[in-house]
Amino acid sequence: MRARRAVYRARRLWVFGSLAAVIVLAAGGIFTAMALAQSAGSGATAEPAASESPTPVPEETPLTPAQTLLASTSDPQACAVQFTGDAIALDPVLQTQGALYSALPIPRAEGKVFAGWYASDQDAAALSAAARVNGSDAVSCVDRQVTLHGAWTTPEVNAAEDAGIPILMYHQFTANPEGENNSLKLNYAYIGDFDAQMAYIASSGFYLPTWDELSAFIDGALFLPEHSVIVTDDDAHQTWLDLAAPVVEKYKVMTTSFVITKWRTEGPPNPYVLQRSHTQDMHEAGENGKGRMVNWTADQIAADLEQSAQVLGVKEVVAYPFGHYNDTTKRGVAQAGFEMGRTIEQGYVRIGTDKLALPCIRINYGMTVDDLVGLIG
Repeated sequence: MRARRAVYRARRLWVFGSLAAVIVLAAGGIFTAMALAQSAGSGATAEPAASESPTPVPEETPLTPAQTLLASTSDPQACAVQFTGDAIALDPVLQTQGALYSALPIPRAEGKVFAGWYASDQDAAALSAAARVNGSDAVSCVDRQVTLHGAWTTPEVNAAEDAGIPILMYHQFTANPEGENNSLKLNYAYIGDFDAQMAYIASSGFYLPTWDELSAFIDGALFLPEHSVIVTDDDAHQTWLDLAAPVVEKYKVMTTSFVITKWRTEGPPNPYVLQRSHTQDMHEAGENGKGRMVNWTADQIAADLEQSAQVLGVKEVVAYPFGHYNDTTKRGVAQAGFEMGRTIEQGYVRIGTDKLALPCIRINYGMTVDDLVGLIG
């Protein structure tokens, strides 16, 4: 009995000893963990975990002014036209592929005369008339962009050119080689002669100035070559539309049709025909047998021209009905915001010509291409 009790006591002592050892070991682990935590908090640096370097994001190339302009339109035919050259700092403009250039800028600089836009820097340096670009040319882009190169000359060179710019004036047309047997026979150009004349202009390297170019030329601010010509038609008669307009489209000769907007309000028959005012309702005789433009007040003239401009969407130049004009006419034209007026007086436009009394070269029935060569060179 005593022996069993001794064994029981021995076992109990062994269990208590084992438990105590476990407790001591556990306590030691806790203290070790606390020590490590304190060590980390005291500034010890742990080794960083290995990680991959981030892939660099490439910077986007900023858009050029031309690209920014193209991004602003959804028109697939839009073309950004850029301008370069000495003393030229112009923003690009939008034009339409295949259409004629519209409102190209005409820079001005003190002591210089602008000599036009060209397809290349070499053409600009040579003042090559054949490569000069203006509103008589169709827009042609590569990747929806094109650059025009500006050129300058001097006032002395401009004066020495001594260009006299003819404004050809046609009226009605006929397919009859014998002409029309009526009181207006001289007004009716034979369409065969007209075709030959336009073919000559198109194939002979003539420069075709726009009206804003003619205005700058008169100011002495733009150089125009002597070999320049402006083609116009008065009245927008049905024979002009049926017979002559297809000819100018065939030869791609820019012309101006002076429209009486009371009689005709439709748009131009093709891209090579500009429409300008022949007044709204002043192609009528006044009380003294002369045109209303010399019978009405300046206010009445201005009001009529405003109506005409609303139909056409442009002002710029007016052809005086019957060629009649006076100082009151000029005041009314200027009051309406028109810059130029074309008469029927025979002559050539030169530097310093009165912009409200532009002369012209009248083309009558029976005049051949040889007659035209004698008039415009």
